[in-house]
Amino acid sequence: MVEAWYMDESREDQRAPHRLRPNRPVSLQQLRRLGVAYRRLDADNYETDPCLKEIRRAENYSWMDIITIHKDKLPNYEEKIKTFYEEHLHLDDEIRYILDGSGYFDVRDKDDKWIRISMEKGDMITLPAGIYHRFTLDENNYVKAMRLFVGEPVWTAYNRPADDFPARKQYMKFLAEEAQ
Repeated sequence: MVEAWYMDESREDQRAPHRLRPNRPVSLQQLRRLGVAYRRLDADNYETDPCLKEIRRAENYSWMDIITIHKDKLPNYEEKIKTFYEEHLHLDDEIRYILDGSGYFDVRDKDDKWIRISMEKGDMITLPAGIYHRFTLDENNYVKAMRLFVGEPVWTAYNRPADDFPARKQYMKFLAEEAQ
């Protein structure tokens, strides 16, 4: 089951858990209020999983690929890790399904505080368009993930500040409505 918590302000190794002391856990309900969706699936059978097939049909996820993030598997590994950890947003939802290994997605809450979401094999997350976020491996230094898209993939990340994009404005409107 996915676990999330508020992060400390340490600039030490980004792959460390960075939990506040005392720990401040974040529930799935709190993540949903930020527009973050979570599902648990059978990663051992992703190629034939009827649940994944139904999710792809229902959400119109027509395109997918698989990425392995490990120093021996990903060209320009060090550069990519730095890029993934830059705070950014996308104009479309970001959907990731962890097939093996583990890592962290960090998202900003409504008060601009970082929440760390620990992802492992079987976890699927959808980050809404316009949410500031970043990704890093954890101390295991390995993840294999499925990337899903509606239509053709768009890989463009807009580093913060990117508040003038319609996707960010729509996301901020969503947060304001959730707060009511």
